[in-house]
Amino acid sequence: MQTTYMAKPHEIERRWYIIDAAGRPLGRVASEAAGLLRGKHKSIYTPHIDTGDHVIVLNAARVVLTGKKMEQKIYYRHSGYPGGLKAINCATMMGRNPERVMYLAVQGMLPHNRLGRAMLKKLRIYRDDQHPHEAQKPLLWGEGPEVNEEGGPAVE
Repeated sequence: MQTTYMAKPHEIERRWYIIDAAGRPLGRVASEAAGLLRGKHKSIYTPHIDTGDHVIVLNAARVVLTGKKMEQKIYYRHSGYPGGLKAINCATMMGRNPERVMYLAVQGMLPHNRLGRAMLKKLRIYRDDQHPHEAQKPLLWGEGPEVNEEGGPAVE
């Protein structure tokens, strides 16, 4: 009888990937980042183990939203006090904190439990194309000529 492979925490090899969000839709970038954070691109993917990689999202301020979402999409938060509901539209939030918009989009695509919170700790988002993670030797992930034939990251 064959059994399903289950990854062990000490068998997981974590890599670093860069996703360039410039000119791409928010949801497409967020779903790619969520898949990398969960480890769904790996053959050792196990749903209850954090098998994902570290993800660096660059150019979060240059991400696009289709339709009228920039004006009509509303983000809510609550202070915890009576009448403490705050609302802000996406255009205002993109002007103040575009990293938060990307973070909330990725957060909504991950499990809503302690496993999802552990995965979110491997996400780094920057509003421009500068990042302090060169020592980790991150690989590009995305579409275009820098992608290998399987659709994976470019090899440097």
